[in-house]
Amino acid sequence: MGVNEGDEGLRKRGCSCTKNDFLPEESFQSWGNYVRALKETPFRLKDRVLTRSMDSTEIHEIKARSEHEMKKNLTWWDLIWFGIGAVIGAGIFVLTGLEARDGAGPAVVLSYVVSGLSAMLSVFCYTEFAVEIPVAGGSFAYLRVELGDFVAFIAAGNILLEYVIGGAAVARSWTSYFATLCNHRPDEFRIVVHSMPDDYGHLDPIAVGVSAAICILAVLSTKGSSRFNYFASIIHVVVIVFIIIGGFANADTKNYKDFIPYGARGVFKASAVLFFAYVGFDAVSTMAEETKNPAKDIPIGLVGSMTITTLAYCLLAIALCLMQPYKNIDVDAPFSVAFEAVGWKWAKYVVAFGALKGMTTVLLVSAVGQARYLTAHSSNPHDAAMVSPATAIIAFFTKLDILSNLLSISTLFIFMLVAVALLVRRYYVSGVTTPGNRNKLIACILLILGSSIATATYWGLSEHGWIGYCITVPIWFLATLGLWHFVPQARAPKLWGVPLVPWLPSASIAINIFLLGSIDKKSFERFGIWTGFLLVYYFFLGLHASYDTAKASGENKIGQGWKQMEEGGISNSTTESGLGVNDTNNKNSANPST
Repeated sequence: MGVNEGDEGLRKRGCSCTKNDFLPEESFQSWGNYVRALKETPFRLKDRVLTRSMDSTEIHEIKARSEHEMKKNLTWWDLIWFGIGAVIGAGIFVLTGLEARDGAGPAVVLSYVVSGLSAMLSVFCYTEFAVEIPVAGGSFAYLRVELGDFVAFIAAGNILLEYVIGGAAVARSWTSYFATLCNHRPDEFRIVVHSMPDDYGHLDPIAVGVSAAICILAVLSTKGSSRFNYFASIIHVVVIVFIIIGGFANADTKNYKDFIPYGARGVFKASAVLFFAYVGFDAVSTMAEETKNPAKDIPIGLVGSMTITTLAYCLLAIALCLMQPYKNIDVDAPFSVAFEAVGWKWAKYVVAFGALKGMTTVLLVSAVGQARYLTAHSSNPHDAAMVSPATAIIAFFTKLDILSNLLSISTLFIFMLVAVALLVRRYYVSGVTTPGNRNKLIACILLILGSSIATATYWGLSEHGWIGYCITVPIWFLATLGLWHFVPQARAPKLWGVPLVPWLPSASIAINIFLLGSIDKKSFERFGIWTGFLLVYYFFLGLHASYDTAKASGENKIGQGWKQMEEGGISNSTTESGLGVNDTNNKNSANPST
């Protein structure tokens, strides 16, 4: 499997409770070793920041360390249904009502278009990586290859947060619609503890039970999960079609008279919140390792499912706002209550049943994707899926609006990093890109990021200003134009590539950061606390574990500095075969496009 039993630095963490099972690396074998490691923190941090992995390392070495070979039994048809099942759930059935009533009014359909555009651009970026690097690590692996070990670690923490928070949010929504199906108020099945803060005092034992059941199903079988998801998604799609047809049949165009009551700012703020409704498609990319023909199946599966999802969301939002005046929409179970309001009381049970089906498939695909992602860092997907208790605990305490905003921040941040990584992948190849072109690439990316951040900041702080956009938007355009005109692409995709590079990934960066500027301050404070926790963990534990593992495996030469960033790491197989860092064959192996 590429890992020798005698390699102490590569010992996997097990399931027992001894120190070596949790901290097997050399730096943690004694207090003396740990103190020396802490003293070397600046040196080790520099090494990890400047360490890039290689495609071959992720595809062969890292997969070998997981000690589990995935079976290639999924097709594009499976991926489309996984994608639909992963995405269409709590967002559309719960948050639509909240944002239509208090955020955007009937123009909530435009909010779905904006967030859908952002998600589609990210889908394209993910697709190229998933085809070129078909591994269970997903965006963690992509970022490790192009942006280095440190950025990948920060992203990994947020990917884990995305899965946990997303699962918790959907599980709580599941309880709301289950209560509606049982003819109770959405919050009636929760235990309200008045001595606790309101945001955390609505305890949800049903969400815990649902999370546990989904975890068990995900552990049993990927193909079994696919089949369950397939049939559940069919029922789900039938219910969605029913809602759309029933909604238009009971439409009152007077409800669309005041189309944008909260203005353009309300539309974009709602877009940031409703981005939660598109979260989940990245879980499909983690299944690339189990796909029969990644070059064909992944593009069709990801782009196809996102197109269907976006169209369905827009039609559902239109149907809801045509049935009821936006001010009368219920925020907990909007579609069920809307049908009851127009005299179709029986239909609310159909809608509640369909919503439950949708949320169940979202939870299932999230659990499977989480398992595939954590397989890159664990011994097998069965162990990885057992991380789901964290989802259950958060679902037990935390209200949906807190979860949805935090999830949107985390996901938009990761999607932005993946778009940056795609630019680096296309324009920077060791041994091909000249130092001059490398510096131009860095300058253009920094200008794209800086102008996008400035635009989002100006949007967040200025209620009525427009002059700032006349400065920041042209800078973004000129930086992208400069990258397109002055920096030659150094790598052509081998199987499938994103069109319109650099414009498409640059637009993805800009719109993701812009949506971040529409999220409330408290959510950013929570995100900052989580990021601070990640950094503390990294400096005291993760950094030293990663350094020792790389040193023991021969994955890279320690201490090469910028030269190491130029050349990438050395795979374990290269070291064992006796090839040196400057060996021509090794360079060609690391950069197949050269």
